[in-house]
Amino acid sequence: MSFISVIESILPYISGLRTLPWIVVGLIVSYVLAKPFGQERINQVMKKIGLVLLFVFIPILMFRIFVNISFGREELIFTGITFGVLTFMYIIAYFLGKVEAKKLNLKGMKKRTFLKTVLTNQGRSAAFVGGALLAIEGWAVPAGIYIAFVGVGLFAVIPYILSVMHKHERKNDLKEDKSPLPWYLKLYPWYLLSFILAGIFVNRFAGIDLEAMGDGGTVLFFLSALTIPAALYYVGSGIHPEDLKLDEMKKMIFPKKKGEKREFYWDVGRNAFLTTMLYTPIIITLVFTPLMLLDIIPGSWFAVIVINSILPITSTNMFLLPYGLNPKGTALSVSWTTVISVPLVMILIPLLSSIF
Repeated sequence: MSFISVIESILPYISGLRTLPWIVVGLIVSYVLAKPFGQERINQVMKKIGLVLLFVFIPILMFRIFVNISFGREELIFTGITFGVLTFMYIIAYFLGKVEAKKLNLKGMKKRTFLKTVLTNQGRSAAFVGGALLAIEGWAVPAGIYIAFVGVGLFAVIPYILSVMHKHERKNDLKEDKSPLPWYLKLYPWYLLSFILAGIFVNRFAGIDLEAMGDGGTVLFFLSALTIPAALYYVGSGIHPEDLKLDEMKKMIFPKKKGEKREFYWDVGRNAFLTTMLYTPIIITLVFTPLMLLDIIPGSWFAVIVINSILPITSTNMFLLPYGLNPKGTALSVSWTTVISVPLVMILIPLLSSIF
């Protein structure tokens, strides 16, 4: 049996909805390995794996998607819609954060930390969890565009906003003039866009797609297909069962009782959790359902936009902590949105894919 035949026989098992159980695999394997090696060591290894996914596998996946399509009028329209949706989502987070900060009577540095953390934590796991959307053939192009824009937002736009706020807070400290974001993450959005543009140009000007590449196209498809189960495994490995307690879940959902005292990070985590898992999905769904029913946007666009609004907060936000985010509030909101969101996504993807 040839090498090409072997990878063609493997492809069905790492494609489509069969990729979703890799979240559970990641959770179980990480939990088991943490016993002999320690959770801290596992976290360090997974952080490195996350960077490999960001810089190697996801760009390959983006190239494969865009080399196989003719980027025309519809794709440009969806690009504009994606930009609008993401901007709207961050506006929602900032507005709700200001309302909550006023309710909690937060002032000064505490208020700024709260707002920065809540705003940043509107960033979703579009590549790692949302990458499962790419497994649906009719959704691959809009999902790919969405992932690209989220990457630019997370590692270019939001860090810029945070750095401006950070410099203002530390204006008397010359050491803080330099951005705390590592150079490779500042480079990432443009690096990712280069693969997307390369795919578009190769298809449009050279007339080459996967089929024209022959066996090379099959190998490229196989390498890109590995991205989805690997990314979902990464997400599952970030869920720590020992941290998921009923008391914590109550604090994430319910407001403080009269006279109850909570640490500041609970206020941060709770607001980020509710903004991500409740308020934003409801608002986005209410806005886009009429557009879909009136045939103003296709069902595939509706599915991609709505599912992305329900995705968990991305664990890569932990890279942005040096900008003065609240670390424990961020960690709690990442863990709990993942636990709640992933089962919803596993239900919504097959459900909406059968309709649209």
